[in-house]
Amino acid sequence: MQYSFQRFKCSESNFTWFQEESAMARMMAGPMRTNMSDAYSHPSPGYSYSRNSSNISAYSHTDDEESAAVGSTPPRQASRFAPRPPSSPLLNRLSMKKNVDVSYATNKSEEQELELMKEKYSKLLLGEDMSGGGKGVCTAVAITNAITNLYATIFGTCHKLEPLPPEKKSMWRREMDCFLSVCDFILDPSPTEQTMPGGHGNEIMAAKPRMDIMMNLPALEKLENMLLDILDSFHGTEFWYADQKKQSFDNTNSNSFHRSEDKWWVPVPCLPGNGLPERARKELQQKRECANQIHKAAMAINNALLGEMDVPESYLTTLPKTGRQSVGDVIYRHMQTTEQFSADHVLNSLNISSEHEALEIADKVEAALYIWKRKVNVGHTKSTWDMSLVSDFMADGDKNTVLMSRAQSLLLALKHQFPSLSQTTLDTSKIQYNKDVGQAILESYSRVLESLAFNIVSWIDDVLLADDAAKKGN
Repeated sequence: MQYSFQRFKCSESNFTWFQEESAMARMMAGPMRTNMSDAYSHPSPGYSYSRNSSNISAYSHTDDEESAAVGSTPPRQASRFAPRPPSSPLLNRLSMKKNVDVSYATNKSEEQELELMKEKYSKLLLGEDMSGGGKGVCTAVAITNAITNLYATIFGTCHKLEPLPPEKKSMWRREMDCFLSVCDFILDPSPTEQTMPGGHGNEIMAAKPRMDIMMNLPALEKLENMLLDILDSFHGTEFWYADQKKQSFDNTNSNSFHRSEDKWWVPVPCLPGNGLPERARKELQQKRECANQIHKAAMAINNALLGEMDVPESYLTTLPKTGRQSVGDVIYRHMQTTEQFSADHVLNSLNISSEHEALEIADKVEAALYIWKRKVNVGHTKSTWDMSLVSDFMADGDKNTVLMSRAQSLLLALKHQFPSLSQTTLDTSKIQYNKDVGQAILESYSRVLESLAFNIVSWIDDVLLADDAAKKGN
């Protein structure tokens, strides 16, 4: 072991032994980090546990010279270059205060970040109820809101294909690591075989990571790294951006395309007069395909997680009595047809013109789906001695099963036709009333990655459209 102190040359071996013992005492008296603080502090060394000034001063009341040397060591600093403090207790306290002040001055930025993290974790523990009256939301909803707000803070103002600023990337990784570190302590007990010293086996309960976290969290972290790598690759590009409002006053010879009024806040990509070179366009298309695949993967994970969440009772109580009342006569007529059912044919006949209209239809179909599903479950649990009623229940159950299956097909086709469709009423209800912290972290993490991937695809499409317009103009 290499000790962090200077060995003084002395002819007496006892003095050398005393120095080694003093060094070991200094090492053992250093701040010890618990497992929980390790999990929350690994992104940045500034978040590790360190003894504060009040705790340090408690060691300065001893008259022993070497004990004073131990107490005067600044937090997380090597003592090999620190001067030996004087033996007077009063001077010891003054010397320690000076060292602590120097340490605080050098770690001012880290302390500010630590205070910010304390504030965030206080909000999580209080459930966003700063009065402390216990009226806040549950921990799962608080973490969901925190991850969503963090994404809005970091990526809400990003509308260009450019690397993420270092300070924003550092903030994103640091705070996301803190949120995701909660998953390290979500464990499931599972039986495992342990060999005893005598040679015989014994079954014990061992804690293992929960299956949904073990399967989804590494995949989501990989998708996040790929998205950030895509953004980092857009440096020194052959296109640039101009403000759409100022573009009409710009008399440059660059080519750009005019976006519709619904995205007036997004900057417009501009290209040279002859457009992008073939090599640059090919690389751009490859990045678009990669981001599109990431979007599909994140969306699939998010849909699977939402499907595993429990349906809130408050949502079920608001449903109509029949599925026909929910979807309306037009859609119900298509769904109960005796001919071969085609979800694409139904969507084409509805002539959906906007995503808002598509979301309304999705809410109605999803509500009807759970109405028919509930009737199927009720029909399976009913028992009666009247055989005629049994046959009626079987007929109704078969009909509801068919309608439920067709509603699922129609809902999937609708989401496939509108990939950027917002969350339905059922999805928002599941998130609002969810109390599983692990599911909350995975769902919000996959949702923000899905949104980021979709935005990157949209930004690349804007550049490709501008390139097409430039080449057509030539």
